[in-house]
Amino acid sequence: MGDYVIETVRLTKQFDKQMGVKDLQLHVPRGKIYGLLGRNGAGKTTTMRMLLNLVRPTSGTILLFGEDYRKQPDKTYRKIGSIIESPGFYENLTGRENLQILARLRGQHRKDGIEHALEVVGLSDETDKLFANYSLGMKQRLGIAAAIMHEPEMLILDEPINGLDPIGIHEIRKFLLALCKDKGTTILISSHVLSEIEQVADIIGVMHDGCLLEEVDMADLRKRNRQYVEFELSDVNTAALLLERQIGTTDYTVYDDNTIRVYDCLDKRGEMNRCFVENNLSVTQFHVSSDKLEDYFSELIGGGGIG
Repeated sequence: MGDYVIETVRLTKQFDKQMGVKDLQLHVPRGKIYGLLGRNGAGKTTTMRMLLNLVRPTSGTILLFGEDYRKQPDKTYRKIGSIIESPGFYENLTGRENLQILARLRGQHRKDGIEHALEVVGLSDETDKLFANYSLGMKQRLGIAAAIMHEPEMLILDEPINGLDPIGIHEIRKFLLALCKDKGTTILISSHVLSEIEQVADIIGVMHDGCLLEEVDMADLRKRNRQYVEFELSDVNTAALLLERQIGTTDYTVYDDNTIRVYDCLDKRGEMNRCFVENNLSVTQFHVSSDKLEDYFSELIGGGGIG
């Protein structure tokens, strides 16, 4: 067994006759960002609500930090920060005042936890502004500040970038990456937008119709689904030398006597072609692969794509 902060065994939730989540086998390693990806209605929020003990599973097992989540719930959930759906704050109070109320309700936090959390999410200079005057990005960041002010070991974030503008998305992405890298915080983040998840996640779990179809390491996935330009030509050995000496890349694979695939410098494919022709190689055809992550996920969930 690996060092998993979250592990579920055949986790299932049934609502009357409708299956919300079925036989979920989730593995979230310590100190990583795990992206739970799927269309709206795939079962992501139900899964997170079960993990946070907000919804009781129909069957199955949840292990948090290696122990059954019901064993010492107070101790376990103190280690977790979360945002499920939109964070609720008082419109007529400042960000700091909202956090002070939450801190009093929770009953435990580090002395400078509020100031530290506001600083971490970049809201230190906005402490006198009323929540009603916050931008959507600022509201989401305050939600994250509320989730991290007790310095949790793990964050569970349900669609934290939903509805944000590009600047807000960039801010949240940068913050999550830094939190994982600098603090070692484990993060489980859900989204229906592949392009956002792939920029932050170390591992992706793909959900569809309540089932987890696959868990895959992003580094492996990128290798499997890299774009390339493929040349069919008369002499692959000469082509390889030209790629290294004149284009400046060694990131290629010779597939057979006539085919070479280049994974780097795709924007220089015209220059490559010209270089081959000028050196008396006969190029019978070349094309850029259309294999992209979107295609991979579309195939996995049966067409239609994600996001």
